[in-house]
Amino acid sequence: MRINVLFSDRVGIAQEILSALAARSLNVTAVEVEPPNIYIEAPELTPADLSELAAHLMRQVRGVRSVDVVSMLPGARRRLYLDALLASQPDPVFAVDAKGSILVANGAAISASGMSEGELLQTTMQSLVGEPGLFDTLIEGGHHLPVREIELAGELYMLETMPLHEAGGDVAGAVLTLHAPSRIGERLSALQNYDAGGFETIVGSSPEIEQVRQRAARMAQVDAPILITGETGTGKELLAHACHAASPRSAQPFFALNCAALPESLAESELFGYAPGAFTGALRSGKPDLLELADRGTVFLDEIGEMSPYLQAKLLRFLADGSFRRVGGDRELKVDVRIICATHRALEEMAARGDFRQDLLFRINVLNLRMPALRERPGDILPLAQLFVARASAQAGRPKMRLSQGACAALLANPWIGNVRELQNVVFRAVTMSERTVIDAGDLELARAAGPAGGEAAGEVTTLEGAVADFERELLTRLYRDFPSTRRLAARLQTSHTAIAARLRRYGIGDPARR
Repeated sequence: MRINVLFSDRVGIAQEILSALAARSLNVTAVEVEPPNIYIEAPELTPADLSELAAHLMRQVRGVRSVDVVSMLPGARRRLYLDALLASQPDPVFAVDAKGSILVANGAAISASGMSEGELLQTTMQSLVGEPGLFDTLIEGGHHLPVREIELAGELYMLETMPLHEAGGDVAGAVLTLHAPSRIGERLSALQNYDAGGFETIVGSSPEIEQVRQRAARMAQVDAPILITGETGTGKELLAHACHAASPRSAQPFFALNCAALPESLAESELFGYAPGAFTGALRSGKPDLLELADRGTVFLDEIGEMSPYLQAKLLRFLADGSFRRVGGDRELKVDVRIICATHRALEEMAARGDFRQDLLFRINVLNLRMPALRERPGDILPLAQLFVARASAQAGRPKMRLSQGACAALLANPWIGNVRELQNVVFRAVTMSERTVIDAGDLELARAAGPAGGEAAGEVTTLEGAVADFERELLTRLYRDFPSTRRLAARLQTSHTAIAARLRRYGIGDPARR
């Protein structure tokens, strides 16, 4: 039984309480004194004995105020919760004394060491890690070190230290936490991609984009490289995110690297990392790479056509067996990562000219997707524009704005050389600069009007009616080639066939016999 004796503090009261238990030949296995409480564990104490003991203590020991049964001693409760807290930590955690001897290790640390708990608690951190001078450096730094890389049982970890101080301020030891690159990757990916969605984020209901979604959904389930092609600004990275989110790897990290944004040396260190002291200016701890951070997840290589021949060869080797070496490193590392690539360039033509490795093209082009240009799916222009208007209005703190009929016509007539990205920029600029709640064609600041091939319009637009008529003529002429009847064209544009027939007659489009 465990009891709590509440008392008014005075010298010798704890000894008198324990003497009362000893006089009754009660074995005491644990005592915790936290004035004004003394907690006692006496396994042989029965409820009947407790009643008599409590009455005796209240009468004979001056200052005793109450005697109550407790389920657990506070110290035991703290140890229980501390053990549970350590066990719940997925990262290896060690507590060492001032000499480096391991005093406490959680389950992840025991597993990472490859030793039993008994063996681990009889060794030192220095002998466990095996890095000369590590603990001397730790002591010199007041048991605190900048984050650095260490190796434990053949695996690389980032070491984080926190000194432990006694009440007087002296250092009693330290808590050492080891972070595996994959665990760091999970956290970074969660921060960077917290709002990344799946295929629902790809806005549009046109047949062209629906086909892409359906094809991508099937490919997402196949654990093989994907090559996404399409013009700049079409949303290739958004599609890559969606493929990852719909894949069996969705719970694992996703990282992106733009191969055109960095010089070769920086791109190499980002993708493959570097060993400690690999080059002048390198971090002393080394640098984990995207491949290690994304272990069991996905790495997206945007603009793969801009990758240097040297990096192409290094990537080819990784795709062959999943292994690579860091810059300046001599250890062979192996990870499980799915590669998704994207480019706006014609890789087949580049390979034919010798500007891109043919064997690498075969490796990355196992599955392929083409993101259509915005002008190839005109039915999605207005839904995208309306979405961007709503987002821009919220971002700018403006009342929700809307597009006028003239603005809609102008948007549909524009060639959108920059695709979805250009549309988003045009809408954001109009929402930001317009003083009205209705965005008109003049607010869009479009640099050109579009013809069928995306060139300049033949004549200058002078009236809204003329602009709308020019747009209708161009749109109907283009769509009539694929939908050569009033009913099929009306179904495509979601309107009545009589309205379409009237417009075809007005503009002299198509064969009258087929209307």
